Amino acid sequence: MRILLIVTTSLVFILIVGAILLAVRKLKLRRNQPQRFREKWLNIQRLCASKETWILAVINADKLLDNALKEKHIKGRSMGERLVSAQRRFKDNDSVWYAHNLAKKLLNDSDLSIREAEAKKSLLGVRQALGDLGILYDK
Repeated sequence: MRILLIVTTSLVFILIVGAILLAVRKLKLRRNQPQRFREKWLNIQRLCASKETWILAVINADKLLDNALKEKHIKGRSMGERLVSAQRRFKDNDSVWYAHNLAKKLLNDSDLSIREAEAKKSLLGVRQALGDLGILYDK
């Protein structure tokens, strides 16, 4: 009987310590969240330096936005469903959809090229959406 009590107490203690460690880890990840996204956004901005990498910048920005939606636990099986779920959070929902649809087109047709204005409009839409989600902040 005494051994059963010791084993049970030990298991409860281990579960409590494990839950505390998991909570601390989640808090650390949340604190680092803006920094991680800021670094990824800076990498996307670097891709804008050359016309040859504009397409990659648009596609990577779309992926970054999808990761942000997932991190914010926005419901949906696809990015489109997540965008619909989050649309009230966006100040300019149309620009977010423009960016996403352009990225989808570029992924599906490797022969497409884009103009500077299209790339800028897309990236500005994603940047605004990331700010609206509280992921990306201006310094």
